[in-house]
Amino acid sequence: MMRKLKWGVIGSGGIAFRRTIPEGMIPADNAELVAVCDVNEEMARRSGEKFQARYYTDEDELIADSEVEAVYIATPAYQHFKQTEKVIKAKKHALVEKPITLKIEEGKKLVSLAKRNRVKLGVDFMMRFNTINRKIRDMVLNGELGTIVMARAQLSCWYPPIKGAWRQIPELGGGGSFIDMGCHCMDLLEFILDSKIKEITCMLDTLVHNYPVEDTAIAMARFANGAIGIIDSCFSIPDNSSKNVLEIYGSKGSVIAMGTIGQSPDGDATAYLETETKDYDAQQQRKLLSTSKKIEAEPYNTYRAQIESFSRAVIEDTEVFNSGKDGVHNQALVIAAYKAAKTGKVQKVSLK
Repeated sequence: MMRKLKWGVIGSGGIAFRRTIPEGMIPADNAELVAVCDVNEEMARRSGEKFQARYYTDEDELIADSEVEAVYIATPAYQHFKQTEKVIKAKKHALVEKPITLKIEEGKKLVSLAKRNRVKLGVDFMMRFNTINRKIRDMVLNGELGTIVMARAQLSCWYPPIKGAWRQIPELGGGGSFIDMGCHCMDLLEFILDSKIKEITCMLDTLVHNYPVEDTAIAMARFANGAIGIIDSCFSIPDNSSKNVLEIYGSKGSVIAMGTIGQSPDGDATAYLETETKDYDAQQQRKLLSTSKKIEAEPYNTYRAQIESFSRAVIEDTEVFNSGKDGVHNQALVIAAYKAAKTGKVQKVSLK
């Protein structure tokens, strides 16, 4: 019988209640939810009863629960460091919602602490697990698109002012649309291109909503392999108008996808590949010198895939696929982008 890693959840409302628990932990082959915690007693009770788990309102009690082996932390960003530190010091494994921490030094401390305590530390970048995105990565690595020259990832939504919403309060969330959604775009592009971002610049503003964080952000990045990337993430575009597009362009073809960025397990993607070498076409008529093919992949829920992947890393003592170190690098990119927006200067990012 397959061993199941026993999980606890801190912050059992929000994304945990809507997605990670019902779509990830409950159906996972190698995971079992045993305890949940939320400072809101009604939510703690509701999630505990719905998912048949013990419930707490005190995170220290959940961490001390002897049956809990790993903890998923889905609280507001400003709480991540202290909660994750407690979990690791209790010698339990931690999967943390992005961003791993608001400060780079704190993220590095967690990575070091996890290593010393011999526990696993991961960050929630579940879009890596979308099966179409993985197929696109394979095409890039196999050279089907040739030399990659440009890539774009878009993740936007409509997020109007909501009283008490921590993502709209800079001290609690660290920023607005870019830290919340642009981080996913950067991680996904680095994953697909198999290359880290080494330089970034950014423009952002609050153009539609009345709150003190940005609702519109666009960044331009250079990858270590030379490719240029565009990342756009907005809280100011209606949901049905934002198609969350992924575009990869190379010297031999391109891929254009919609719906593979976000919380969906599937999406649509088409590859346009050159069928013959051609000379310069001054009229740019773009006639039938390329062939298109739909990229097919069996959908698999990204939340389930992530929980199973992390649980497998613990059970088999292997590297975490979306590691704490990845989370620290990603937050360094976010901070560099905000600095670029403030100074108007391109920021270099360490690849170490």
